[in-house]
Amino acid sequence: MRASVSVSLDGFMESAWGGDDGLAGLDVVVGAIADGARQVHDQAQAAAIEGALGATGETNVHGEMVQVLDSAGSDIFVEAMRGCGRVAALGSEEIEGVEALGDGPAHSYVVQMDPVDGSSNIDVAVTIGSIFGIWRRSPGEAVSEPLLLRPGREQAAAVYVVYGSSTVMVAATPGAVNGFTLDGVSGDFVLTHPAITIPEKCEYYSTNEGNFGKLDARTREAVSRLRDSHSLRYVGSLVADFHRNLLKGGIFLYPGDVKSPEGKLRLMYEANPLGYVAEQAGGAAYSDRERILDIQPEARHQRTPLILGNRREVEETVRIISG
Repeated sequence: MRASVSVSLDGFMESAWGGDDGLAGLDVVVGAIADGARQVHDQAQAAAIEGALGATGETNVHGEMVQVLDSAGSDIFVEAMRGCGRVAALGSEEIEGVEALGDGPAHSYVVQMDPVDGSSNIDVAVTIGSIFGIWRRSPGEAVSEPLLLRPGREQAAAVYVVYGSSTVMVAATPGAVNGFTLDGVSGDFVLTHPAITIPEKCEYYSTNEGNFGKLDARTREAVSRLRDSHSLRYVGSLVADFHRNLLKGGIFLYPGDVKSPEGKLRLMYEANPLGYVAEQAGGAAYSDRERILDIQPEARHQRTPLILGNRREVEETVRIISG
């Protein structure tokens, strides 16, 4: 059964973009993401029963062990993006090069994705996710590496999916963030979280406290301040932690440290899409000293520190860290 996401999103997209002809076909791309997400949902639900837990024995471009669901999820979303007929090129955590999908006039978008975020958590039934940044492609623009090296502020939309107690897809467009929950009976994504904004009250902070000793003095000061005034909530799955903070009010930190001063998260398919969602929901997203969406990428697998969530707390935390 094919999800009716593209149909149910039509009214929302028209109101969000004012019928902008330059974004024609974006509903098709989001619908393809929804189709892929439903398949990943099914795979995650059946992973233990079908023997799809654990690693494949291979490593990805980052030298990390590839989980079985990483490989399956990547294949699912590549085919979904190829099949929708609107995506010219695809970049992925699991793919070293550029995946060229089409060069016709209808191929007017570029997608960067983390197909299965937090995949090691599937072995212990903890929430995982998928992340997508979507950029427009100009007519006739060559399908090549530079096409995928665009700053986050140029995104046309960003989408993430949470696979947890329910499967929720959150789509952000200019000035609008909406959440859709998968109906397991119909296979449709139903609008359940309209007009999401990050609460003004920041209840939580999310960070790996085990790294505290590796942080520089200013970053330790910033984390200590949050520890003294907020409740710690940390899953260790980026999408899960961000989704909770988006709905409940919080700040997520994965700063650089003495071992990895450039940070661990990926700019193009983790920080940029979630940073876009945060900003459209009234929040903020920074590295340790600059707005995430303003960073000019130098490489598709570039890493960055990431601090995002409640605007007031993000800006104060960045102020302390940057001195």
